[in-house]
Amino acid sequence: MISHQVVALAKGVLKGKSVSQLTFAITMLLPASVGFGAAMMITKQSADPKVERVPELAALALAEDGSSAQTPAGQKPMTAMEAWEHVQHKRAEAIKLWQQKEPSIKDLERAKIILEKEVIPFLDRPQIMELSRGNLWLRFKRQDVYGDLVLIHFRLGQKKQALDWLGKFLPESSETFAAFQQNRSDWLASLPQDEAFKEIDKKYELQMKRWRGAGFQTPYKENLGEDEKIAGLSVLWSQVKYNFANFDLVPDVEWDKLYLAYLPKVRETKNTLEYYRVLKEMCARLKDGHTNVYVPKELEDELSGRPPLRTALIEDKAIIVEVLSASLREKGIRPGFEIVQIDGVSTREYAEKRVAPYESASTKQGLQMRTFTQALLCGAKNKPVELVLADEKGEKVTKTLDRGGYTDVDKPPPPVEFKVLRGNVGYLALRSFGNIIEDDHFDDIAKTDALILDVRDNGGGSDTIGYHILGWLTDKPFKTLRWKTLDYRPAYQAWDGGDLLTWDGESAQNWPPDGKRLYSRPVVVLTSARTYSAAESFCVAFDYMKRGKIIGEPTGGSTGQPLLFGLPGGGRARVCVKRDSYPDGKEFVGIGIQPDVVIRPTLADVRAGRDTVLDGALEHLLKTSSNR
Repeated sequence: MISHQVVALAKGVLKGKSVSQLTFAITMLLPASVGFGAAMMITKQSADPKVERVPELAALALAEDGSSAQTPAGQKPMTAMEAWEHVQHKRAEAIKLWQQKEPSIKDLERAKIILEKEVIPFLDRPQIMELSRGNLWLRFKRQDVYGDLVLIHFRLGQKKQALDWLGKFLPESSETFAAFQQNRSDWLASLPQDEAFKEIDKKYELQMKRWRGAGFQTPYKENLGEDEKIAGLSVLWSQVKYNFANFDLVPDVEWDKLYLAYLPKVRETKNTLEYYRVLKEMCARLKDGHTNVYVPKELEDELSGRPPLRTALIEDKAIIVEVLSASLREKGIRPGFEIVQIDGVSTREYAEKRVAPYESASTKQGLQMRTFTQALLCGAKNKPVELVLADEKGEKVTKTLDRGGYTDVDKPPPPVEFKVLRGNVGYLALRSFGNIIEDDHFDDIAKTDALILDVRDNGGGSDTIGYHILGWLTDKPFKTLRWKTLDYRPAYQAWDGGDLLTWDGESAQNWPPDGKRLYSRPVVVLTSARTYSAAESFCVAFDYMKRGKIIGEPTGGSTGQPLLFGLPGGGRARVCVKRDSYPDGKEFVGIGIQPDVVIRPTLADVRAGRDTVLDGALEHLLKTSSNR
């Protein structure tokens, strides 16, 4: 039953606005249990908008529905991020108990009590549920806890309770449910034979068939049928049309016309490999680093082979910057060589015609990085590549290099690496935010006089991992990203007859400081075009908190949330469905985060084995320290 206070509240909100705007505003004010349909009804009842005490009525309306976010007198209301931190702390306490190699029954029971008796009731509080509506971090914690409880109950032999919690996954998120299925341990293997599980799985499959195009995901064949090819093109077209968050960044792309233009192209393909290259080319027209097409696993060896070299565009030349194989070093290949030709074609022409058209990137620097660093020498693993190389004197040599079969590839550097540089300046390389950082080296960092945080080779991962690092650079809460996503409401099109794709999202959240550890000395962050996704979230927060300078090159300018879906023949694609920005709305997607001090690698330094950007950052910090 909708209370008269809520109806009165609707009368006083957004006076003079359209019906759709008013409805949206009311939806934001109501608890989730009421929903959008009720908001529409309230809007229609609001014939005479005139309310003087909106805040009081709002509180009454929410209280009548049982969702009051009241706080005891004199106590500061809890923020969404404070609630998230509380859940995170309690969940970590439980994880230490149940994720041991051989947890005891006592440990499992204690972990279960923490989650079921403390965390779930906390998340079920009306005020916490209200906070969850506007904060993804907090909202997704519930799914994490559900997953923990499934596994705890199963380890305790409590199969029915495990299935009960598993059933809660699906209404929360079919995507999380899918990931949970794929990553479950061997001791969950008996569940598919359980009738209760089959019922849960059936509901999941129905959702996947509708929203992930499961019916289009046919088996791999060397040459897909024409109907399958057209179906795959159509799936890609429709997912992009209704979900892509960045159409305004490619105003020249008429997506429907492009679909028609690519219909004959896919029909003309002679095999599945050609077909997927056409899809990749079409996808690249969107110029978005988080919108991509991936070939079936059967074709990966046709495209992913490459010699163990790292290349880059430096001073407008394709340069070998790292040689990662002892056998290649023995052949005389060394950093600083310019790649003049590839397979008999000038490197510039080869890159522009054979590589760049198939690379999805959001910025000029991002496309250069993907073209000249990630994909330049890629091809079939069983097909060598012929390179004409020039040294510093311009003398040329031709080398034929295998794209696969190397057994002497250098061990990759660790995701996190710390060392102390000249002048007692700490250097922390953060090469990935893909996994929890077990050791952030804070005890060693605390002894330094300044700090360099290097995310030049960080392609992303989880925003939260980066935020935890930033948490010990300040004693105050700091702002995270602001984001939005398309809010497609078909009824609005029917009512107003327009293309009413509106936006929904949340403002920047306040991330809490570490609280126990604080590093207050000078800090800089190093960036490059290889800095992507969650690493850019890290840079935005660092830049906005004004804690220090960003030094290096503009970042890749590509982040957001990709939506993954299957294609015929076993391939996949993803579409960026979330648009991130600075807390104040400043855009960086399609632009890149701009450094305060621009320093680019030089060819002379590559040949001399020097790190131009790191050396420049070190000099900046030493100068800053001497001026203090």
